[in-house]
Amino acid sequence: MSWAIEYFLDMITAERGASPHTIDAYRRDLSQFYEFSGISEKEVDTQDIEKFLQDLSKRGFSAKTIARKLSAIKEYFKFLYIEKRIRTNPAADVISPKQEKPLPKFLTQKEIFRLIEEVDSGDDFTSRRLSAMLKLMYACGLRVSELVSLPDNCINYEKKQIIIFGKGSKERIVPIADEAIKSVLEYSKYREDYLQKQKSSWMFPSKNAKSGHITRDAFFKNLKNLSVKAGISPAKVSPHVLRHSFATHLLNKKVDLRSVQKMLGHEDISTTEIYTHIVAQKLRDEVQKNHPLAEKK
Repeated sequence: MSWAIEYFLDMITAERGASPHTIDAYRRDLSQFYEFSGISEKEVDTQDIEKFLQDLSKRGFSAKTIARKLSAIKEYFKFLYIEKRIRTNPAADVISPKQEKPLPKFLTQKEIFRLIEEVDSGDDFTSRRLSAMLKLMYACGLRVSELVSLPDNCINYEKKQIIIFGKGSKERIVPIADEAIKSVLEYSKYREDYLQKQKSSWMFPSKNAKSGHITRDAFFKNLKNLSVKAGISPAKVSPHVLRHSFATHLLNKKVDLRSVQKMLGHEDISTTEIYTHIVAQKLRDEVQKNHPLAEKK
């Protein structure tokens, strides 16, 4: 592993607040590039990078994955150029492969309520914790990384708000529905029994995880198991699908796009606009189904 890569990773950790998941992905992508090229940073030119991308494509990598790897390479060589460790930036003019943006998958309100009904039928620590996590994610549109690492004091119960530290350690405040607050308060009693007078700064502590809080994988598995019990295909259910459902259902209820953007923690509103395509598709379907002219033979 090049010392320059580690120096770069230290920089984006310190200055941009990059998550451990992002750091691991950058490290893998950059290592893969250097294993392919076999040359030093100063020797790399634009053709070397383009050959690497062509090789990935031949090996069956998706356009999305290739674009992500190129993004890591671009950020790295931009860093080296700014630091004056290379004279020219070989990645500056490399074009990213075109990607079709698939519409986000989401659950219907009925499916969400089936999950809630099923999880609320349980009366143990795991069920109460999952209920609180499920409702917080759906009520507030949290990312799974934000959800699992919520501090214990993040909720203002009086104002019915939650403080979230998102990407790049950016803070945002999101309102919470009463049902989610109620579920968190019910779970807190089970949390105390689980901790057995031990202290934890996490809302969802774990005695097994190194981080001290429940892991994303554990929540993912719990959610999949819940979907099976609720009679919903586990292929349809994931933490990110719950976040998509939050945004889609709000827009269907005429909540303005800017408000949804702020609650999701999107820097660019174009990221949020993808959800308007879902709403537009639903409207087209409703017109085709219900308009008198659609019924005319």
